Amino acid sequence: MTGTARGALPDGFVVRLGDRVRTHDDGATLVGGAPTRVLYLTEIARALVVDRTITVVDARSRQLAETLLEAGLATPVLAELRLPGEQLRDLVTVVIPVRDRPAQLRRLLGSLGGAVPVIVVDDASLDPSSIEAVAVEAGARTVRLPANLGPAGARNAGLEHIATPFVAFVDSDMELDARTLPLLLRHFSDPRVALVAPRIAGLAPARAANWITRYDDARSSLDLGREPTVVRPGARASWLPAACLVGRVEALGAGFSPGMRVAEDVDLVWRLCEQGWRVRYEPAVEARHEHRDRLVDWLARKAFYGTGGADLGRRHGQVIAPAVYTPWTLVVVGALLAQRRWSVPVAAGAAVVAGVRIARRLRPARSRARVTASLVGMGAIAATAQTGELLLRHWWPITLVAGLASRRVRRAALVAAVADAVYEQYRTRARVNPLAFVVARRLDDLAYGAGLWWGAVRARSLVALAPVVRGRQSAR
Repeated sequence: MTGTARGALPDGFVVRLGDRVRTHDDGATLVGGAPTRVLYLTEIARALVVDRTITVVDARSRQLAETLLEAGLATPVLAELRLPGEQLRDLVTVVIPVRDRPAQLRRLLGSLGGAVPVIVVDDASLDPSSIEAVAVEAGARTVRLPANLGPAGARNAGLEHIATPFVAFVDSDMELDARTLPLLLRHFSDPRVALVAPRIAGLAPARAANWITRYDDARSSLDLGREPTVVRPGARASWLPAACLVGRVEALGAGFSPGMRVAEDVDLVWRLCEQGWRVRYEPAVEARHEHRDRLVDWLARKAFYGTGGADLGRRHGQVIAPAVYTPWTLVVVGALLAQRRWSVPVAAGAAVVAGVRIARRLRPARSRARVTASLVGMGAIAATAQTGELLLRHWWPITLVAGLASRRVRRAALVAAVADAVYEQYRTRARVNPLAFVVARRLDDLAYGAGLWWGAVRARSLVALAPVVRGRQSAR
């Protein structure tokens, strides 16, 4: 079944151009999306855009809204969306995988307030009676597994018992509020949406906050930022954390890949995207997660996330690539890394050549020079940022060894580390002193990178470590 066959956007559906989308030529030229592209609107289509919003009222507005959503140029206006049904209890069932966390489970069930049916999947707890008692107290149903299957298998076991059209997978160390599920469910008024997740914020720690929890409050691995976006490879958010996910049961099929104990959420998102479904991230809705506050536990979790890269590479190939370059951006970063007298002229020359080629593909318009400069600038910045991330995160063992012998490598790593820390602290508005933020940021990268390499060694595969060189931005 194709995406189109799944249904059309309903009348009254409202979308808004993304904050990063730039308009030119009185709104006739749009630049942005995921991946970045140039879209040209006809006079008729341009008239449908009012204050950067489009309301679906007929076939033309429906087609324009669909095109913009699919290109990642627009996002649904949450306040204008409707619930895909009347009664919340008839729409969604919550599935909670848990293993020996009765206190956390009680907190989560209390935050749900009995508003929706709940299935607690006991994933072979050592003390199942305590889990059963908490579930009964809250009026939840319990499914007990005789052997530990891990979060993916436990969620799938709960999915088998769902009778509602939607399911919410919520980890036991989460806390929701009364608005979380109703707001997220509004996205399913788009019949092509299969999965949506809120922004994951931090719960107030049981003990006094420390530098780890303050860092995670701003830069948690589960926090995908402040901007709503389509979720897919190549977008600003390429995955969603399974700590809190709401899905369309019809789309999920059998659910998560049962053999995966890490990165199963990434795999699910990518499989749904391959099938033509849409996946969305909605930061206007928040759910709270119990962050780790002990250094060893925190580092172990970061490394654990990294180990999933090899399995994702085996299942999805180059989609897992840690960096994506075009030929000209590869020349730019290569020249800059060389740190020679000719580096800047060569990088500038590559950018100019790329600009000429891009301009030839763009339609004649007043904005062609500005659009060309914007595409070249965004491409160069993205390539440079990816290279810094390779040096500090994915390839740090290579950087460390090479840095022992090369002053240029050391200099490149230092510049990347400083630039990354300054930008990330500014972007996330972290309430932690700059030195602690730098330390936490680098430890984060070291732990994840170590897990990534360990997974690659075990799998005897470098797919998750190898960048790729691909084509170019598109213009339509």
